[in-house]
Parts: sequence; structure tokens; C-alpha cells
Amino acid sequence: MQVIVHGGAGSPADEPDDRQQVLDEAATTGSEAATPTDAVVAAVNVLERDERFNAGVGSAVQSDGIPRTDAGLMTDDREVGAACAMPGVRDAAAVARLVAEETPHVQVAGVHAVDLADDFGIDTSVDLRTDATRERWNGMDEAAPPAKAPAQDHLAWVRERFGRSEAGTAVPDADRRDGGVDDHHGDHDTVGAVARDHDRFAAVTSTGGRWAALAGRVGDVPQVGCGFYCSRAGGASATGAGEDIARVTMARRAVAHLEMGRDAQDAADLAVEELADATGSEAGIIVLDNAGGVGEAYNSDAMQTAVAAPGTSD
Repeated sequence: MQVIVHGGAGSPADEPDDRQQVLDEAATTGSEAATPTDAVVAAVNVLERDERFNAGVGSAVQSDGIPRTDAGLMTDDREVGAACAMPGVRDAAAVARLVAEETPHVQVAGVHAVDLADDFGIDTSVDLRTDATRERWNGMDEAAPPAKAPAQDHLAWVRERFGRSEAGTAVPDADRRDGGVDDHHGDHDTVGAVARDHDRFAAVTSTGGRWAALAGRVGDVPQVGCGFYCSRAGGASATGAGEDIARVTMARRAVAHLEMGRDAQDAADLAVEELADATGSEAGIIVLDNAGGVGEAYNSDAMQTAVAAPGTSD
């Protein structure tokens, strides 16, 4: 079992060494699993339970003050499952797997995804906030509208904040596209894993979303071909500017390059270049190919990854 994991593309982490240790643990945990699906879910679950990452515990807070999680999973035989907009759900990757294996659908959303998870024994009552996220939320420049305020009130608040830096200054125009925003400025967004066992693959991506997003916002992560994708040629997991990753179906692009005979590193490099050319945004991606090749690329300031296989430690 060969596994690569990422902890999100964005600005440099405050505790890169501590984060790297968790990423290494996640990759090693995945490499000890029995199947690629087991591997990616186990690896990502390690990250979802660590508050240093914007997934599961430590998720971003939306405009109504509530964190919500999203995840998507795909295997090389095109089994797909995704779940999104889930308050109280830490193990979002497990819910994505549940959708793939127990339902005839590819995605379930909101309260119904939470109910489905609960019925199958996945904890749906986790407090996804941490001391750090509470402090950040409480310290934002102006109070958010009440949770029950009209949607247009929330939207007006979001338009002033979504895509702004940690200090509250606007993202430069170069980082914007058609009125959109850099979905990642000042944040670490999304975790993901890709696993390979001989010619079998699985990919999972999981996120707590983007700070100051409209309540109920869903980005690229649970959209097949955007935040995650697999085929017999390999698998990919993306991270970064969610709206723009979705606009260019970034993970599908990377795997398409594998299908055309390029190796994992070339596929990763090309996918990032294509996103930047089309949107001007920042993103990162990890890729495995069916020859055992490993690829990772990003155009943000940082993206931490870890790779493991049986008998290796990194």
C-alpha cells in the first residue's frame, strides 16, 4: 500500500514541524490498511481529528457561526461517495465512504447527510470548534449577522470578508477572478489522501471549508472531478481555491494527464499550471500513478505532504 497525504495549500503553517509529524502519522496509518479505500479513509481520519488542520475538528466557521464539513471519495472502479454541509460531523471521509457503499447515490447533503451518518453509528455531535477557531471568530472585525437573519444580510457580510487576509485587508486584484476571491488567502484549506495497491486506487478529500463563507457554502471538495478523482490510471486530491478548482475540474484534469501517459509529477505540475492560467488562483494537488510514481505541486506559499508505503517512515 502506497499512500500520499496533504494538509492543504496556503500560507506557511505556524507549527510546520508539528503538522508534519501528524501528516507522517496519517500516511503511515494509511499504508498499514488492507485496501486503498481503507487506507485513504484511515489516513484522512487522523487529520480530521487534529485541530491543526481545517477538516473535522478545527473546521472553518461559516456566516451563521457554525462549522460544517464536506468530503468526497472515489475509487479506480468509479465508485463515488460524497457528503457536504454537515454540522457536528468530524469524520467526514467516513460519511463519504458510507454514501458510496451503502446508498445508490453519489452525494448526500446537509441535515440528511448528518442523519444518515448517525443511523450508521458515525458521531454527529462533535464540537468542531477549537479554542483557536473561537478566538478567531470572536476577533473578526465586525460581528456576523444573527444566525436567523435573512440570507441577504449574511451575504452582505460575506461579500466584505470572504477572500480577505488574516489581517482583514482585501486580497489583491491579481488574486481575484470575475468578482470571485482567493479561496485560500491566510488559511490552510482541506486535507486529502491518495492510495495505491498494485493497480487499485482510492482518493479522499475532506475539508472544513473557508472562513467567512456564506452559511451552507460548499466548495470543490465533495464535487467529483474537482477536489478528488480516480481511474485505473491513478488518483488525485486537490486543495486550494475551491470555487476555481471546481470551475476547472482540477482533479479530473490531473488524472486525464495520467490517462494520456504522463507520470504523476507531470500531471500534478500541469494541473496547477492550468488552474493558474485559467483563474489566477492558488492551489495544490497530490497524485499517484499506476507505475508507482508520486506527484505533488502547488503555487501557494506552502503545502505540506507525506508519503508512506510498507517498510517506510516518510
